Amino acid sequence: MPMNEAVVIGGGIAGITAALDIANHGIHVHLVEREPTIGGHMAMLDKTFPTNDCSMCILSPKMVEVERHPNITLHTLTEVTGVAGTAGDFTVSVKRYPRYIRAADCTGCEDCVEVCPVEVYNRFDAGIGVRKAIYKAHPQVVPNLVVRDREHCIDCGLCYDVCGKQAVLRNDEDTEEEFTIKAGTIIVATGYDVFDARKKTPYKYLSIPDVITSLEFERIINASGPTGGKIKRISDGRTPKEIVFIQCVGSRDLPLGCPSCSAVCCMYAIKNAMLIREKYPDTRVSILYMDIRAYGKGYQEYYDRAETLGVRFIRGMPGDIYSQDGTVIVQVENTETKEVLRINADLVVLSVGIRPTGTASSLAERLGITCDESGFFESADEKCGPVQTLRPGIFIAGTCKEPMDIPDSVMEGGAAAMQAVMTLMRE
Repeated sequence: MPMNEAVVIGGGIAGITAALDIANHGIHVHLVEREPTIGGHMAMLDKTFPTNDCSMCILSPKMVEVERHPNITLHTLTEVTGVAGTAGDFTVSVKRYPRYIRAADCTGCEDCVEVCPVEVYNRFDAGIGVRKAIYKAHPQVVPNLVVRDREHCIDCGLCYDVCGKQAVLRNDEDTEEEFTIKAGTIIVATGYDVFDARKKTPYKYLSIPDVITSLEFERIINASGPTGGKIKRISDGRTPKEIVFIQCVGSRDLPLGCPSCSAVCCMYAIKNAMLIREKYPDTRVSILYMDIRAYGKGYQEYYDRAETLGVRFIRGMPGDIYSQDGTVIVQVENTETKEVLRINADLVVLSVGIRPTGTASSLAERLGITCDESGFFESADEKCGPVQTLRPGIFIAGTCKEPMDIPDSVMEGGAAAMQAVMTLMRE
């Protein structure tokens, strides 16, 4: 019998949009997310372009709506391990990983976090900050539960003792769980990974402390980030007086296997450059670029506004950068004026591109769909069905398909949802 249910894989903005649209048609949705919270990369951002609206002010209400919607079942710390069947009658095999928290009793009060003595690398802060061995990724997580990191937990027992609800579970009290979900249609919205800047060796990422990635800078400038929104040098904590953005790191780079444009890097660099100029008017900001691609509605005006605020645009890419006397030396030729510039930067931000997730190919194999030559999930027909895969009943949306900005991800999430609803109606 055909199933009047849907599975959405991925809890970023595209997956959230798809789940809500389907659920509002009276169809039950299982939203599967491998992280402890939904929200994806958008939850890490400070502002969105071209309006400079607060990212979480847009995203957080949608996250809460997902959790409260009667037609949505949220599965976090869960991943899809296999799919069998055909459109209208899929059997989706999933695996839930232990949170080591009794969800029914945890209130998210974070008393356990305060007493935890262990501090480790915080992936949500892109490594700029630290977190405890029992933690919430950020204050607005959905579901509002902590998660205990068994790998780094020293089992000191403090979290067990301080929790009045006795919600913290020991290692043998929570185990992996495998189960199946019956669904008529599936949407894949698993998002993206950022380019590993270490592969661009001339830019000395991780060798020079004050060379950071754009995602790390997003966490620095974010008020809920590790520095409280204050821009500081990594090496000594000083406020930088000269900041340089280098574009196309992991985009339009054939030798590194990244031939395509990542679509968002120009605009998010311009956004962050403007935020710097507004917060720190004495700080000089330069953007080194090959081409500025301001293709969307209001984007050219956004670029013009940045120039008005004093952001310097230099057409040219540095061949190498190095550290000298506490500053980062960036030497570049301005190809418009033929002038060779030497910039003594306090902070260099590498605008890293959008790449497929490391699990994209294995997930494609499990789902019975294909990836294109760049590694992103492949559409069956870009003209007639840009969200349709080669396997009927399975659709793709957002940056798992190709690099795109937040409005386009929302649009594709909605398009995939409507295709899924029509599939269930036909079946």
